[in-house]
Amino acid sequence: MTENRTDLQTDRRTATSTPAPQVWPALRARNARGLIDFLTTAFDFRVVTVHGDGDRVEHAELAGPAGGGVMLGSVRDDPEDRWPVPPGSGSVYVVVDDVPALHRRAAVAGAEILEAPVERDYGSTEFTARDPEGNLWSFGTYRGADWS
Repeated sequence: MTENRTDLQTDRRTATSTPAPQVWPALRARNARGLIDFLTTAFDFRVVTVHGDGDRVEHAELAGPAGGGVMLGSVRDDPEDRWPVPPGSGSVYVVVDDVPALHRRAAVAGAEILEAPVERDYGSTEFTARDPEGNLWSFGTYRGADWS
């Protein structure tokens, strides 16, 4: 078993390292394989792993374009479901370096663009889109506050 611990006081990762995410947005989808195809085509995600047979996805992990990741799976029609997340109820922010290029890519791939690239007062350039399942995705250059 590999352990990956991070201490914010002593973490000295370089800009070239890309650690596995420690916080994962988790989505459910009516058509999980279709959503995976959409996320890779429109939003430049990369498939890390997919588990499931046929149209059903039990578990999938996708890496974001500049780091981070998302987990997703097929919705369950089971009243005993321990994770009853409705499809289309997610909202995810993803850091990217080239917002205009990703915006063009998303539009060409058929993403519903809710907001074209805009400059925010906190220094980010961002756009917002909706995937075919109804989840909201915001892509921007803001990397969060300096935690040091």
